[in-house]
Amino acid sequence: MPPKRTRAERAGLSRDQILDAALTIADRDGLATLSMRKLGAELGVEAMTLYHYVPNKDALLDGMVERVLSAADAGMADAPWPEALTLYARALRTALLRHPGTLPVIATRPAVTPRTLETAERGLTLLCAAGFPLGRALDSLNALTLFVIAHATAEARITPINEAGEAGSPDFLKTLDPQDFPLIIEAARTGSGADDESRFEYAVAALLTGFAAARDDI
Repeated sequence: MPPKRTRAERAGLSRDQILDAALTIADRDGLATLSMRKLGAELGVEAMTLYHYVPNKDALLDGMVERVLSAADAGMADAPWPEALTLYARALRTALLRHPGTLPVIATRPAVTPRTLETAERGLTLLCAAGFPLGRALDSLNALTLFVIAHATAEARITPINEAGEAGSPDFLKTLDPQDFPLIIEAARTGSGADDESRFEYAVAALLTGFAAARDDI
């Protein structure tokens, strides 16, 4: 006689399905609305069914962080460390902007699951192999990751310019005195520094250049 299947197995669920559904809720309705009951309803099961894979809300949040951050793992390829970390930063930004609902928890919650720690280990291995002392390697990886999270958070919260004369719109700029703010007005007029991706690429390149200089100064 075959072993009796669990409730979760009978429902045909997997941990990845549960985490993806939680990400959908967070992105669509906001992280604050996420509950085990709402997640169960999203999947068409009772909340108790979910506890086979995620024993509590903290485990669910950790899994969501893992699901998003692991998408950046592809950047940790066999390549020179500046190229590998650039690819990592790009992949992480893309994953965060795809799931902006998770940004509040990713910005404040340490990534402590084995899967996310594997990504960190790969980054540290790359940097240490390139001559970074372990402490500097960890500082560099943390600084890059935190920058990407902060940049993605700022991008996700930007409100498109409208025609209502709100702050940041062209009408608002008309209230500024050109003698006091000549460069800001010129930047707004020409669009200089307004492209998120260009600003992101510049900052990542600057960070990596700084990391290399700090390593060589040791």
